[in-house]
Amino acid sequence: MVSTPRLVIAAPASNSGKTTVATGLMAAFTARGLAVSPHKVGPDYIDPGYHSLATGRPGRNLDAYMCGPELVAPLFAHGAAGCDLAVVEGVMGLYDGASGQGELASTAQVAKLLKAPVVLVVDASSQSRSVAALVHGFASWDPQVRIGGVILNKVASDRHEALLRDALDESGLPVLGVIRRAPQVATPSRHLGLVPVAERQGDAVDAVRAMGERVLAGCDLDALMALARTAPALADEPWEPAYASAEGPRPVVAVAGGAAFTFAYAEHAELLTAAGAEVVVFDPLRDEKLPAGTAGLVIGGGFPEMYAPELSANEPLRRAVTELALSGAPVAAECAGLLYLARELDGKPMCGVLDAEARMSERLTLGYRQAVAVSDSPLAAAGTRMRGHEFHRTVLEPGAGPVPAWGMHQPGRRVEGYVQRGVHASYLHTHWAASPGVARRFVEPCRVR
Repeated sequence: MVSTPRLVIAAPASNSGKTTVATGLMAAFTARGLAVSPHKVGPDYIDPGYHSLATGRPGRNLDAYMCGPELVAPLFAHGAAGCDLAVVEGVMGLYDGASGQGELASTAQVAKLLKAPVVLVVDASSQSRSVAALVHGFASWDPQVRIGGVILNKVASDRHEALLRDALDESGLPVLGVIRRAPQVATPSRHLGLVPVAERQGDAVDAVRAMGERVLAGCDLDALMALARTAPALADEPWEPAYASAEGPRPVVAVAGGAAFTFAYAEHAELLTAAGAEVVVFDPLRDEKLPAGTAGLVIGGGFPEMYAPELSANEPLRRAVTELALSGAPVAAECAGLLYLARELDGKPMCGVLDAEARMSERLTLGYRQAVAVSDSPLAAAGTRMRGHEFHRTVLEPGAGPVPAWGMHQPGRRVEGYVQRGVHASYLHTHWAASPGVARRFVEPCRVR
């Protein structure tokens, strides 16, 4: 049984202040000495970085599309084990999910799967009495979603606060916090959302501290903790990455990190380790060599387009990556990794493993995908079906190699990515917890190198 107190922080729409409130709550409760487990609904990699900074624990995603609804509670239980409180930041509006698929992957669905009370963050900047109608509508839309209270954001004055509280008195939902309108906490954005923590260092620490201070000043932490404790126990067994590994030496799997490659799910490294690998993180912006004994390479997502000159200038590492790939070693590259393996990115030489060129684009490619492996690769046998997510403003030409990685169930797009030698490179982000055999399949050929 999992009895961790928990809250889901949701909103009527995007840009209502969910990230500020959720991250601020994590920081404020952590400052009280609690062990806080941070979670994010959906596939986003960036917000969990701020959550991790606030709590000192890995930020973890809960994605009912990529992992399936049946894994949401087990993954939550795995991350929240031993914690005093779990805070789950929602995605988009409370009831918004995968396009055209009802509640799938919505914050509401995750809240129901976790049996967690919801705190609704409302941007009150342009309303007074109407806030009661808005809150009533969200609270009554789905009786299985339990909204336990409201945090009013961007409140202008004492008078404005009084009007909002009077209106909400009739709703029966308590006001658990009021955050005044103020200059936005310094969390700069660019073409794919917030700038990741790894790129901001000290500024990110200051931003998280400011979020915590704003929440502490405006929210009733005792009432929020009391609400979190009303969540009933979950009967789900925690997800477990460990399984029997082959005896013998542990092959080194190098995982790209640093400011250019910040997109990674914590469970991937856990699965690789459980499969028998020694996971070693390296920074392609700084390190001129791959980790000693590298037998396999994982290059996840991130922002190589922001660092193309620096990545290009690191010729020794580019050569090392190319040599490893040409040797037939297992290489898994997602999105940013795909660009890094290309011949060029915005005119700057990259590794040249793939005969393709990448460039920035004005068009955002975003959405969930259903995919089937076109051919055997280090990640999947031909015919394997997986779900994933795309999120990029770059274009790769050609978009698929002679042996593509995936066939996509998407109008106008039949195949995508590259499989050659031991390389699997694609724009598609996947969550390996949904298919733990991926990690085992990747590590096995590393053992014999």
